[in-house]
Amino acid sequence: MRNIIAEDLNNVFDQDPAARSRWEVIWTYSGLHAIWAHRVAHWLWQKKFYFFARVLSQFTRFLTGIEIHPGAKIGRRFFMDHGMGIVIGETCEIGNDVTLFQGVTLGGTGKEKGKRHPTVGNDVLISTGARVLGSITIGDHSKIGAGSVVLHDVPADSTVVGIPGRVVRQNGRKVHHHDLNHTDLPDPVADKIEQLEEEIERLRQEIQKLKEPSQKESETE
Repeated sequence: MRNIIAEDLNNVFDQDPAARSRWEVIWTYSGLHAIWAHRVAHWLWQKKFYFFARVLSQFTRFLTGIEIHPGAKIGRRFFMDHGMGIVIGETCEIGNDVTLFQGVTLGGTGKEKGKRHPTVGNDVLISTGARVLGSITIGDHSKIGAGSVVLHDVPADSTVVGIPGRVVRQNGRKVHHHDLNHTDLPDPVADKIEQLEEEIERLRQEIQKLKEPSQKESETE
């Protein structure tokens, strides 16, 4: 546990350029408080102390604004940037080197039993406000764009954006979780609007060409 705590601390400095000192991180980083509390709650859950595990998780939610079910399985070097509003469901399985931004939901799609929450691979980044729902798998080294709603499996080395989420980049360069520049992701909605504007301009030009003979005839008369 001591090694894991040290690893979590070092991971904050690797991920967040605003981190200045260990004491500042220990006392002020709610994401760090939440993952440490979850590690204890998950241990209680595995020992079948379900009530105490849930009490601890709810108390942590009250303090941090981050809700992690004690049954969720979370790997090493897990980082929540800001963290407020993050929700992680009971049957979630999260790999190593995963980064979540504020407002992310890893949830279910209904009242089904059994495995009903996502499985997130290693080295995955999920950006602000994204919703990943259902018993789906997010492949290793993938990125989920801000505000996306993901309802289907995502292959490894992919970038997903939009509502519903769709893969817009795959098998490109390997994406590392410490690359936090999620403002440059492709925007399929903006691309579609640009295509429509080009089509409207093409139609306008064709209409103008059709009007030219009529205008010439009017001038001749």
